[in-house]
Amino acid sequence: MSAAQIDPSDRPPREALADVRIRVPTRGNRKLERLLDAVNADEQVKAWWHVSAVNATRRLGMSDHSWIHIQIVLNVALRLARLLFRRGVVPNVVADYAMSERDAEVVIAAGALFHDVGMTIHRADHEEYSLFLTADKLGTLLADAYQEPERSIVVAEALHAIIGHRRRGNPFTIEAGIVRVADALDMARGRSRVPFEAGHQNIHSLSAYAIEEVRITPGKDRAVRVEIAMSNSAGIFQVDELLATKLRGSGLEQHVEVIARIDAEHEKRLVQVFRI
Repeated sequence: MSAAQIDPSDRPPREALADVRIRVPTRGNRKLERLLDAVNADEQVKAWWHVSAVNATRRLGMSDHSWIHIQIVLNVALRLARLLFRRGVVPNVVADYAMSERDAEVVIAAGALFHDVGMTIHRADHEEYSLFLTADKLGTLLADAYQEPERSIVVAEALHAIIGHRRRGNPFTIEAGIVRVADALDMARGRSRVPFEAGHQNIHSLSAYAIEEVRITPGKDRAVRVEIAMSNSAGIFQVDELLATKLRGSGLEQHVEVIARIDAEHEKRLVQVFRI
């Protein structure tokens, strides 16, 4: 992925957003398809992703928080969910409301789609800002998929997933735990390219740049196996400080194993000199 694909501010908004469309394998989940259709037709939601990207990448020198981040997190979240459900992990909308795993996918998708929209307001406490933006929006987007009271249940569960993705979010549903971990798994090096190449060389950009690939497969002893290929040991910070922090307290610890390896025979030198 090139810097031009990530940088959100090189074109006017309408032009920059013209081709934005979230795509995921729905596997015949009609309710999920209706949510995605509604989101993909909503210019306000796309504008939120656009402003979030400008704030994160251009103004704060952070990794990408554009619609590309949303696309990755959503795909990862659904991948995690389907592996977990296949191994008998029961989502909370099934356990607590006698709804279905497909409804759980909608909750997870809504949480992933809206977890960072609060970045339009500020990085600090963006999870809380995401809540009130989403609360005013999500019910309308779900109107073709759900009637009441199920619609309000899906909205409430999605809002819990949004607030649960913050560092000390303390999620207490499987769905929220999945969104939390999926957010942390968007860590491959393309996500850090803009701040790194712009000279923002700190432990966050260095560690993200060292992550070559993230593979999510069925596990043997656990439902999910996450394999992380690194080109440099700096990537350990990304794995331990960010992913491990999100995994701990997610409720998924016993279901997910993480293995990180340095695949290069000789580590790449990411910077000549690191100065403070």
